[in-house]
Amino acid sequence: MDRRRPHEAGGRRVRQDQTNLKIVVAITGASGALYAQRLLDNLDPCRHEVHVILSHYAQAVLIQELPNGLRLPEGTHPHGLKSMNVPFVSGSNPFDAMIVIPCTMGTLGRIAHGLSDDVLLRAADVMLKERRKLILVPRESPLNLVHVKNMELLLLAGATIMPANPSFYTRPQTIVQVVDTVVARVLDHLGIPQKLVLRWKEEEEEEEE
Repeated sequence: MDRRRPHEAGGRRVRQDQTNLKIVVAITGASGALYAQRLLDNLDPCRHEVHVILSHYAQAVLIQELPNGLRLPEGTHPHGLKSMNVPFVSGSNPFDAMIVIPCTMGTLGRIAHGLSDDVLLRAADVMLKERRKLILVPRESPLNLVHVKNMELLLLAGATIMPANPSFYTRPQTIVQVVDTVVARVLDHLGIPQKLVLRWKEEEEEEEE
């Protein structure tokens, strides 16, 4: 798998698409369960190894926000929160990426300070120590100084903080389309192709060609 950065070719940026990734998707009790659902909808278990963890309170939020429950694509691997008998809690079995979506400020703070007393926190700790991709998608607003300092620690440790701030230049018409503007950016950072959202000026470039 080519891990080099996208390069320039013919004056245009070329995106390197990733295949056969080993990915952990962690869902916490922050509002925004639809972000997690749409990410899972766009991760193909036939192309990637996808594992899912839910925090304790995530279950309650899922019941409130996803009346039909969380849909796990066939081939996805769900795990409990307490058993450490899972492959991604050891640096000897390196995974490519972990996404915490949505991410509570409590979870973000515990990861920032190295707490690892359950599978979710331990997995995040391993991603940081092994210099693997860790993407946190917080939705909290407003932020206090403790939140900001915890984010600073994580940024210094190598994590990516991607707040669930949707964009509107594509004029989304539904809640799902609004959510997809955030999910598309997560997929971009994973290096996974997505057609959820047109890129800025992409339509104009295609017309010029």
